[in-house]
Amino acid sequence: MRWRRGVSQIGRSVTVWAVSTVTMLVLAGILPDFQLQSPDGDSATRIAVTAALGAGAFGVLSAVVWPLLVRLLLLVPALVLGLLVFFLNGSLLLVALRINPSGQSEAAPETAVIVAAVMSAVASATGGALAVRDDDAYRRRLSRLATRRRKSHPPCPAVPGTVFLQLDGVGHDVLTAAVDKGLMPTVARWLQDPTHRLTPWRTDWSSQTGASQLGILHGSNFDVPAFRWYEKEHREVMVCNRPTSAAELQRRAVERTADGGLLTLDGASRGNLFSGGADEQALVLSIATRRRGRENRSRAGYFAYFSDPANAVRTALSFFAEVAREIGQSTTARLRKQRPRVKRGGLYPFVRAFATVVERDVVVAAVMGDLLVGRSAVYADLVAYDEVAHHSGPHSRDAEKVLERLDRALALIEKAAEHAPRPYRIVVLSDHGQSPGETFRARYGLTLGDLVRAGCGLPVPRQAERTHSGTEARAAVRAALRRPVEEGGEKHRPTRHSEPIVLASGNLGLISFPDVPHRMTKEEIDARYPALLTTLANHPGIGFLLVRSEAHSGVVLGAYGAYGAYGAYGAEVPVERLDGDAGPLAGFGAGAADAVRRTHSFPHTADIMVNSWYDPEDGEVLAFEEQIGSHGGLGGAQGRPFLLSPVDFSMPVESGQDLVGAEAVHRVLRRWLREADGPQVPVTEEEEKAA
Repeated sequence: MRWRRGVSQIGRSVTVWAVSTVTMLVLAGILPDFQLQSPDGDSATRIAVTAALGAGAFGVLSAVVWPLLVRLLLLVPALVLGLLVFFLNGSLLLVALRINPSGQSEAAPETAVIVAAVMSAVASATGGALAVRDDDAYRRRLSRLATRRRKSHPPCPAVPGTVFLQLDGVGHDVLTAAVDKGLMPTVARWLQDPTHRLTPWRTDWSSQTGASQLGILHGSNFDVPAFRWYEKEHREVMVCNRPTSAAELQRRAVERTADGGLLTLDGASRGNLFSGGADEQALVLSIATRRRGRENRSRAGYFAYFSDPANAVRTALSFFAEVAREIGQSTTARLRKQRPRVKRGGLYPFVRAFATVVERDVVVAAVMGDLLVGRSAVYADLVAYDEVAHHSGPHSRDAEKVLERLDRALALIEKAAEHAPRPYRIVVLSDHGQSPGETFRARYGLTLGDLVRAGCGLPVPRQAERTHSGTEARAAVRAALRRPVEEGGEKHRPTRHSEPIVLASGNLGLISFPDVPHRMTKEEIDARYPALLTTLANHPGIGFLLVRSEAHSGVVLGAYGAYGAYGAYGAEVPVERLDGDAGPLAGFGAGAADAVRRTHSFPHTADIMVNSWYDPEDGEVLAFEEQIGSHGGLGGAQGRPFLLSPVDFSMPVESGQDLVGAEAVHRVLRRWLREADGPQVPVTEEEEKAA
């Protein structure tokens, strides 16, 4: 049997070499700066021999030298590495032509780049077409796409392994709509057979990847009030996708739970913010700042993927095609004057291409490699949809195209699982959804920061001053300060206090006063800025505020009129009396009151937490960032992700109950790992009952 496989492999190699030779001959006839003969001319036979030797030399160099070059470039940022692919590949071709003993072959440097790219693409396509014809060859091809192997991996057990694939930002409603439209046939097949069941779950108030993935992988997202927030004792802004912040958040979660995470035994973490305690890590943000070593494999996935020049060229071509696609789509949206719309210029086309092409390809390849070596548990994040939906809208055609490609990635992983040394169960889930709507700035002509400054009596940009919201804010300040007439050029500006820090996380805003070491109370805020809470609570673009109170533990303020039923600011409800069916949180959905109460208990909750307006009828919110598909607060589809699980697993929750919070999802996933006899993660009796 081995000799048959060897003969088959030799036959495929010869075929690829022959096709590469023909490709080189064709390119030599088309491109004027690419020659395979001497200036005096050569016979057809000599030209063919030159092409054959050149193709062979290029193939050998690609197989031997290319992996070494990529390993040397591991310290180069992945985006730069992708851009260097063409240059490096062209350089290898020039070397191959120079060492060719037959003929006077030569090529201009820019032509060599084109020739090398075409030859690599043709060789890849030919090898793939031949390899798919038998299972063993297809498995070897998948192996070449895989991440770096352990030098000696122990034999894997026969019990099933589990793969968790996170489709970042894909809400439950978006997934079901995509299935109904035929955009995701793989998911549709799983649901129709049925091999999987679909369960919605509800996020915490902070409906974003940092809070959700930390809770899912490490079992605790306590004290993560938003995507970004200010910590007064450290005088630092924490940002979930900043490597130093991610590392600190992971440390805090491990300290709080007293265990490493979901993937502590024979696990792999791919493309995530956090490691989950996995030994094998690639493209994990929380370890990105460490010095590279055995414990830090953040970039190993890039090496494993780009070490194959065919993969490098294919991904690079797809990268630039995606850049062109984004430029075309944004130009079309601008010409058609689509609304809502945000700016999509600058570096964004390259950021989108990296998320939708490079990261997707590398993560998928790493997951397939994990399957082929039989790891017990794998968790991977595919961020493509979330990136596109932010700028194009969660229901846009641009986003739907990304869903189609994500479904193909699921199909590829499913195919790889068929060749794995153990059976696998594939779980697909999301960390949050996205809610549509125009930006706060687009609707009102000023940012949340401008509104806060106006409410504090601080100068605001002249353009924001002229807006209706800016005028109302200034009027509120004058009334609060008993200055009915604004004298020319005179403004109330505190001189003894530092200015407030205003941060945005989707449609969730956080206002902190850095010169006050503790979380300010409503009474303290009123004493310093008499008009601020009035200005914010009564603004039509704001749904409600959360502030600490001296009279109560905390209060929620809503925009129900200047003298509403609950106090001078309109609806002013103590947090212990919050009810989602009435008061400021009416319309924000089930669980809103519990989510607000939980966030109020966090040590680093901002002085003022601001949630934007929300329209329950069309599901729209107003993002405080420049996004027309947003998440981070309460309101709409952003708080309703999904969990797609094999029917072999027990039900996530009992019939009639809701799955609430990322920490609850973590307990469900740990229970499933135990059911599959996978990694044994210690749990308390309380967690066991909750699971």
